Amino acid sequence: MKNLLSTKEVAQLLDVNEKMVYGLIAEKGLPATKVTGKWLFPKHLVEQWIENSTQNFPSPTSPLPPYHGLLIVAGSDDPLLERTLNLFNKTFPKHLAVYGNVGSFGGLKAMHNNLCHMASSHLIQAEDGDYNFQFAEEELSAPPAVINFCFREQGLILAKGNPLNIRSVADLGRKEIRVVNRPLATGTRLLFDQHLEKAGVAAETMVGYGNEVHRHLDVGLEVLFGRADVGPGIRAVAGILELDFLPLGRERFDLLISRERFFDKGVQQFLGLLHDATFPRQAEALTGYDVSQAGRTIYPSDPENR
Repeated sequence: MKNLLSTKEVAQLLDVNEKMVYGLIAEKGLPATKVTGKWLFPKHLVEQWIENSTQNFPSPTSPLPPYHGLLIVAGSDDPLLERTLNLFNKTFPKHLAVYGNVGSFGGLKAMHNNLCHMASSHLIQAEDGDYNFQFAEEELSAPPAVINFCFREQGLILAKGNPLNIRSVADLGRKEIRVVNRPLATGTRLLFDQHLEKAGVAAETMVGYGNEVHRHLDVGLEVLFGRADVGPGIRAVAGILELDFLPLGRERFDLLISRERFFDKGVQQFLGLLHDATFPRQAEALTGYDVSQAGRTIYPSDPENR
């Protein structure tokens, strides 16, 4: 399947001339990249841009039913989030929390379609370094409440001892290095692609770039068993599997909750766990987490939240 479209193909898709495509990039935010020296357009982002630009979008025909003990979380996966969901089920046995690992973009789409109570997301905004708000504005009809779950370290998961001496993202352009990747709908993939573009590494030349796995842990396992040399992921997974880790930065991992469902009993019970003494102990048992702001409401353009 072709994932990148040419200017001509995008023009045909939108039924406009090619010159107008350049105007849409500059004026309307049409997603495009020049990593190869010419304009290319990620097909899935173009399709999402078209959908997000649609006016009078129909409302869901079957809204999420009133809360009756089933808490649905969808979005980006995280080991600490998984443990907290297990803690919820243990603490509140008359309730059940279930999770859909569909990536940050998938979580927002699930919320748009009224399929979940909370979406977990860590989508970085290229313009200002903030997280999630711009993407939520594009996907959702009304602004959600944004609650911090944690800050965590993102980077590259490497084989123990770093035998290939990978010291930067630029090293991933070496032909002998095999990569494992995350799906397009994930915040980790978005961040990884941004770093590759900054380093001038052409993704299409990387061995294994198209080898996608669905969890951070799966990235670590591919490296652990020697099927890949490196992959994007979080420090917590490197710690769990005793692998090496090259940090690329700290990121904010949030829970997005629609205003209509914010005071649902299960939502409030889950948020209450973030203030319980058990939660930071769970984070301390892993590596690469900062939960000092957990449970705090996040607002846009607050530099303290980055």
